[in-house]
Amino acid sequence: TIVDIGANKGQFALVSRYCFPEAKIISFEPLPAPAKIFNKVFKDDKNTTLHNVAIGPKEEKTTIHISQSDDSSSLLPISDLQEEIFPGTREVGTTTIDVAPLDRLLTKIDIKSPALLKLDVQGFELDALIGCETLLYSFDSIYCECSFVELYSDQKMASDIIAWLHKRGFILEGAYNMSYDDKGQAVQADFMFKSNLE
Repeated sequence: TIVDIGANKGQFALVSRYCFPEAKIISFEPLPAPAKIFNKVFKDDKNTTLHNVAIGPKEEKTTIHISQSDDSSSLLPISDLQEEIFPGTREVGTTTIDVAPLDRLLTKIDIKSPALLKLDVQGFELDALIGCETLLYSFDSIYCECSFVELYSDQKMASDIIAWLHKRGFILEGAYNMSYDDKGQAVQADFMFKSNLE
C-alpha cells in the first residue's frame, strides 16, 4: 500500500505504479486543477484512488496559498526565500480547501503491509504527520520532503521532523534529491524513514 499525501498531478503515483505494479495507491490532493489531471491519468487504474482533501491535525476548511508552480502550493504562506531560490513559485492567489486527519478517510484495514507513507506538502509536514498519527504504525516506511531553511512561513525544519518521527519509532535511513542554493547551502531533501518497531 502506498499512501501519497500531496499527490499534485500524480507524478509520485506514476513512479510508484511503475515500481510496484500490484500496489494499492491512495492519494490526496486538495487543489482541483492538479487533481483533475491526476484523475485523467489514472482513470483506468482500478488500484489507484484520489481524495480531494489535504491531511492535517483536524477536520476543517482552510486557506491554501497557490503558487505560480502549483506543486509548490502550501497551507502555509509562501516566503520570499522560496521565490528567490526557486523562481516561478511566488504566490498567485488563495482558495479554500478541505483538511482532515487521515483516519477520517482510511482505517488500518485499508493499509496493507508492506506500506509506505509519502508526504510532499510544502512546509506542512509536521501538521500532516500529526494528522496521520493514529495510523502511523500501519506503515513500514515514511518518505517525506523536508527543508533546512524556511521556504514557507513558520514551517518546521528537517530536524524537527526527524526528531518527531524518531520518538515514534521511525529511524532516518537516507536522504535523497538534495537541493542547494547558489551559495552551496542545503535547502531541502527527501528523507526515508523506516520503522524499527516489531
